Amino acid sequence: MADSAEYTEFTGNFPAIAAQCLQKLTSSNNKFTYNCDHHTFNFLVEDGYVYCVVAKDSVGKQISIAFLERMKVDFKKRYGGGKADTAMAKSLNKEFGPVLKEHKKYIIEHAEEIEKLLKVKAQVSEVKSIMLENIDKAIDRGESLTTLADKTENLHDQAQAYKNQGTKIHRKMWYQNMKIKMVVLGILLLLVLVIWVSVCLGFDCSD
Repeated sequence: MADSAEYTEFTGNFPAIAAQCLQKLTSSNNKFTYNCDHHTFNFLVEDGYVYCVVAKDSVGKQISIAFLERMKVDFKKRYGGGKADTAMAKSLNKEFGPVLKEHKKYIIEHAEEIEKLLKVKAQVSEVKSIMLENIDKAIDRGESLTTLADKTENLHDQAQAYKNQGTKIHRKMWYQNMKIKMVVLGILLLLVLVIWVSVCLGFDCSD
């Protein structure tokens, strides 16, 4: 598939290396990471499309994957239903390049919160796997239905606790975004007010 859109603030042979990595990818939906020259080349393959981000190896893999997930959702929303199938190489750069820049900015500014959220999700998945395994073992041992019900309820309680923690983190990120937007809006209104006062100093605004 052609490279429909890309964004980078740096020069180098990253596109060439990424192209070499693409040749190693399978067509099945999956996530891949390759290491080269102190950088990671992270790929997300889904429904015939390949999403890629290059990051320094100091950046956590999960952060890169979080960026790819955001990019995928936005790309499918804009170009889903086959709209991107006929796009020429780099033809979407002008339109989607700035979007990639904004996603990158968001991930960098909220890296800590995203890592916490991903950690909570991983803990939920781990607890679920352990509890389901314990329930399977209990069934094999022929434990009573009451014991199994207690273990199932325990699994639900722990999963709910992790879910609540993740919701709190997500809500905190939302409030931070709104706070930034309100500050920007306040600055814009202040600028408009300053311009209006400046104009009024030179003209009679009472007419």
